[in-house]
Amino acid sequence: MKRFAFAMTSMLAMGAFAIDAADAQVRRGGVRGDNGAAAGQVHDRAGPNGGRVVGGRGVVADGQGNVAAGSANCARGQSAQGCRAGVTTRSADGSMSHQSGLHASGANGAVDSSGGFTRSADGTIDQGRTTTATGQNGSVSVDGAYTSDTGRSRTVTCTDASGAVIACPTR
Repeated sequence: MKRFAFAMTSMLAMGAFAIDAADAQVRRGGVRGDNGAAAGQVHDRAGPNGGRVVGGRGVVADGQGNVAAGSANCARGQSAQGCRAGVTTRSADGSMSHQSGLHASGANGAVDSSGGFTRSADGTIDQGRTTTATGQNGSVSVDGAYTSDTGRSRTVTCTDASGAVIACPTR
């Protein structure tokens, strides 16, 4: 399903837009001090056929070993649009977390995905993600999880165009 969601997102995002570098607007900045540093960038690019990409990213560190970074980007083309955002943190004790999500839609359907992971200072990992692809004939939803204690799990649910749960197609 990861490959399906990635492929569908890529196809939707490629909704026939090309970005001309001459139309790009990019701003960058950063600051450093005794108590850490921060840097960021925002961009806004327009394409010749009505396409547009906007977004930003940034990172901040406190000088004590704690760091956070995040980004968000949206793209729009002639027949599709989508956004993705994510944030990752790392603490001085070695713990770490990440959360991200996306939504993309076009003439043939939509895809939504959200999830993340945490790693505690002792190395314990918890991870989960839910991805749903929807089209005129129904939807496919995948809930996946992993924990250091119990291993991995996955649930796949398919619905028809009326929203009734059906058996998922096999290959």
